[in-house]
Amino acid sequence: MAGKLRVFLGAAPGVGKTYAMLREGRRLRGEGLDVVVGLVETYGRRGTQEQLGDLPVLPRRLVRYRGTDLTELDVDALLARRASLALVDELAHTDVPGGRNAKRWQDVRELLDAGIDVATTLNIQHLESLNDVVEQITGVAQRETIPDEVVRAADRIELVDLSPDALRTRMAQGEVYPPDRVDVALDHYFRAGNLGALRELALLWLADRVEEELADYRARHGIRAPWETKERIVVALNGAAQGEHLIRRGARTATRVHGDLIGVHVRLDDGTAEREPPALAAQRDLLRELHGSFVEVSGGDVARALVDFARTESATQILLGPTSRSRLRELATGSVINRVIRLAGPIDVRVLPPPEPGLLTVPPAPRRRRPALVPVRRRRLAWLLGPAGVVTLAWALSPLRGSLGLSGALLCLLLAVAGTARLGGLLPAAGATAAGALAADYFFTTPWHSLTVGRGADLAALVLFLAVAGVIAHLIDGLTRRSQQAGRARAEAAVLTRLAGETVESGPRVLPDLVAELRQVFGLDGAAVLVRTGALWLPAASAGAAVPLRPEEASFSVDLGDGAVLVLRGTPLTEEDTRLLGPYVTQLKLARERERLAAQASAAEVLAHTDALHTALLEALGRDLRAPLAAVRQEAERMPGPDGRRVGAQVERMERLVANLLDLSRLRAGVMPVVLRPTVVAEVVRAAAEGVPGVRIDLGAGLPRVIADPGLLERAFTDVLAAAGAGPVVVDAGVVAGRVDVRVTVPGGEAAVQEGAGQPVVRGFVEAMNGELAVEEAPGGGTAYVISLARAVA
Repeated sequence: MAGKLRVFLGAAPGVGKTYAMLREGRRLRGEGLDVVVGLVETYGRRGTQEQLGDLPVLPRRLVRYRGTDLTELDVDALLARRASLALVDELAHTDVPGGRNAKRWQDVRELLDAGIDVATTLNIQHLESLNDVVEQITGVAQRETIPDEVVRAADRIELVDLSPDALRTRMAQGEVYPPDRVDVALDHYFRAGNLGALRELALLWLADRVEEELADYRARHGIRAPWETKERIVVALNGAAQGEHLIRRGARTATRVHGDLIGVHVRLDDGTAEREPPALAAQRDLLRELHGSFVEVSGGDVARALVDFARTESATQILLGPTSRSRLRELATGSVINRVIRLAGPIDVRVLPPPEPGLLTVPPAPRRRRPALVPVRRRRLAWLLGPAGVVTLAWALSPLRGSLGLSGALLCLLLAVAGTARLGGLLPAAGATAAGALAADYFFTTPWHSLTVGRGADLAALVLFLAVAGVIAHLIDGLTRRSQQAGRARAEAAVLTRLAGETVESGPRVLPDLVAELRQVFGLDGAAVLVRTGALWLPAASAGAAVPLRPEEASFSVDLGDGAVLVLRGTPLTEEDTRLLGPYVTQLKLARERERLAAQASAAEVLAHTDALHTALLEALGRDLRAPLAAVRQEAERMPGPDGRRVGAQVERMERLVANLLDLSRLRAGVMPVVLRPTVVAEVVRAAAEGVPGVRIDLGAGLPRVIADPGLLERAFTDVLAAAGAGPVVVDAGVVAGRVDVRVTVPGGEAAVQEGAGQPVVRGFVEAMNGELAVEEAPGGGTAYVISLARAVA
């Protein structure tokens, strides 16, 4: 009977896989199980070494390779030992060439075949299927990999999880790598983003394995009904424009329930060459952007093909849009929606209503003292039907001229003129009026069928018809103008209400969304926010097919400040449009300010996080160095003669450096108070130079006091003087540009002094007092440290 394999899986080194494996081994040994450690790598980590405890450890097999003695897992000893459980670390390890196997997972397979249970550890980056993904994330190629099927065949896989921040803190405290490797590791492989991505990879890989096990179980037991272990939302797509609405609704639902989104298009297999709907390609791209998948299936029955696919994928919901079929076609062929509902069984079916109309396009404002704006198609139709319709109506009424008379005919024609005015506006109505007067003269005045008017009363009636028709057409045009003005006002109010509501609810809008909305609201060909970078204009956000790339190409532009310009191209804006544009300009400025503040906040957060890590590292380094330095000091005290004194001086120097580093880290962390007050420079310099030979202080009389922390300032001077070594040191000072500059001139070149003076520590102390440190060549040779401090107000 083969043994069982148990894998402790981690997202990265240092999460505690070996620790967890050893702790489980100790627990099982306490329950009476025969547990033996075949091979464990502790890497000097104290917690891991402590977990070994009293577990029996088999000696490793010694292998000589290229003149070096190496150790490997002793498979023969483990087979002979016949323990119930063997603990074997690092499953993906490559064995030393020349052994019985090339990989450790092959050694483990031998133990399993012999009936020995094995517990082992593995990092996610060593899985063969994820090797290239891990390299893209971390930039590090993994040479040691293991086939996925070896790990998937394990009887039990446990994820040892640790958040990125917690792992980085362990790194900074020296619990994973030695101090000399911590900074490089944190800045490269162990960046927070890398660790988050690796952690997500581990969780997803493990979730896929659980899903495979569940699918195998359902297949073995013949279970076809969906189990709602995970939400899977199937969106039915037929290429209609409303498909994007369905996809977005499905994506929002899938995000809320952490489910999967699948778009399905059913292609009929009736033998006809069906062309792909034009909108389907865009919907496929949208699914990809929203982290969904697209599948195309074939079938003679759309409803059955869709439901069968949903059952195969264990879907929990099917999203359908409203039907685009006519009522007659539904009566003839049936309703797809009704059939899906009948066939779906336990699967939820949601039929979504049509999407609400999107952003309103503000209609153009009616022009003053001009006819009302009428759509071109309606105006053309009115020109076509108005005059011709009036003439046709007069011809149709001509058989009734004996009973109807001219007045009755003119009233009927007046009604036709009013309809023409309502349809096409003032100008077509004028044409219909003229045609109506001529037709009435031709059909209803004597002599008949001529344009001659025989009676004065008829002429007066025709003139009156022209006047009344003109007045009616003008009134209808005025009503149309008022209606258009009201529509414009409603659209402006809706735009302003939406802008104000969204600002109150979610704060300033995102720049690209605002530009796209602005283009659509004003019906423009293109809109963009351009930012000047040197001699170039670069688009920060744009929308439309004809985006102006320079302010000169725009038909309208607005300065947004800070080198940014809003440029618009399209129909010239009216005075009313300019007034409505104002709130959008304000929103654009707020959006740019928000982006600027977000960038500053992100940079500050990164800097704060880096400072915290450096502080933790320095504190850990200080703690680790104190004990060795104390031991060296004791040994130096036992050494006779100048050697002991020299070693003691170096130890004292190292202790001072460690103390300075710790204080500098506390300063950066804000836990060490800095008390700034008026300070006499001469007193501080004399205190720092006490006991240091060869220091000449030439501060002169009447030097103003400075704003500083006396203790920090003294330590800064002490570090500079201690680094000067043998040779004369001159300290002088003066007032420069309203500040007090204290110059410490030491022998030697700048590079030599910088190397030994602990310049970052001195600079940190000086900057904590709002001062500045400069290192420059002294006029007479040597190097000058210039500490510039604020002058105290007398």
